[in-house]
Amino acid sequence: MRYAKDHKAETRARIVKSAAVQLREKGARGVGVADLMKEAGLTHGGFYAHFKSRDALVIEALGQAMDGSRQRWRDAAEQAPEGEKFAALVNQYVTAKHRDDPGGGCTMAALGAEIVREGPKARKLFLAQLERMIAALSAQLPGSRGHAREQAIAALTSMVGSIVLSRVAGNGALSSDILDAGRNAALARGPAKPARKARAKKAKVTPS
Repeated sequence: MRYAKDHKAETRARIVKSAAVQLREKGARGVGVADLMKEAGLTHGGFYAHFKSRDALVIEALGQAMDGSRQRWRDAAEQAPEGEKFAALVNQYVTAKHRDDPGGGCTMAALGAEIVREGPKARKLFLAQLERMIAALSAQLPGSRGHAREQAIAALTSMVGSIVLSRVAGNGALSSDILDAGRNAALARGPAKPARKARAKKAKVTPS
């Protein structure tokens, strides 16, 4: 059977996309080549027509997962009004929906605990994504560059940590409490909301 020129590229992209989901759901060691190839409609042996090794696939899948996270942050920031972008990033991240969807969520929260066991390429990719997320948050914070970065790191720590711990806690009351606390802690690092101006009361004129 003859395939179109872009058939191999499409198949490869499909494998990487599935691997990116598995990576966040099951961890790097949970990415199964046999299952991925079955999803793509190919035999296990066909894997090596697309990738040199399983580790090469993991690195590519990790990069795609991080690109997706970065795009979601970019979209959230662009759609939010000026002065509300920081809060939009926090509120988009710390949610029950994110907690319940590790396969479609942030790689930082899904793999943070195990990335230290991976090779240097994976760690380098992961650290680059960490710096981008810190930069995205600090860009929305007032003050000096050093102060904004410090506040961004503190906020991100609360955000990622709340997702990790809320997943451990399941989906009950404790999990919701963890999300609320993490969200509030992150938002507290953001710019203060402008105080609402009180309506000026009309002075009563005393008849002379």
